[in-house]
Amino acid sequence: QMRVVESGGGMVQAGGSLRLSCAASGSTSSITTIGWYRQVPGQQRELAASITNDGKTNYADSVKGRFTISRDPAKNTVYLQMNSLTPEDTAVYYCKVVVFGIRAYWGQGTQVTVSS
Repeated sequence: QMRVVESGGGMVQAGGSLRLSCAASGSTSSITTIGWYRQVPGQQRELAASITNDGKTNYADSVKGRFTISRDPAKNTVYLQMNSLTPEDTAVYYCKVVVFGIRAYWGQGTQVTVSS
């Protein structure tokens, strides 16, 4: 029943901003954590930021101070505000929804491209 849909990706110049959205539907009351991961071709998928159902956040060192993750429980949506973007942030960004602290559901991904 769980569906995860990302949106908000696009192309921006270095120093610009984007806001990604992750909308979950289904058994949303069981969500434990929602995380934003990113992956470039041939590279390991890595965590950028995550937020728990009680609002605790976690950030990769590479994005601290630039990215902000937030949630809107009423809309079952998590946002990733990305500021001061650099070409190194270019990747496909995936939303990962964890339910009951065990099972994970992934979205299809949204492309973020940052030009220099």
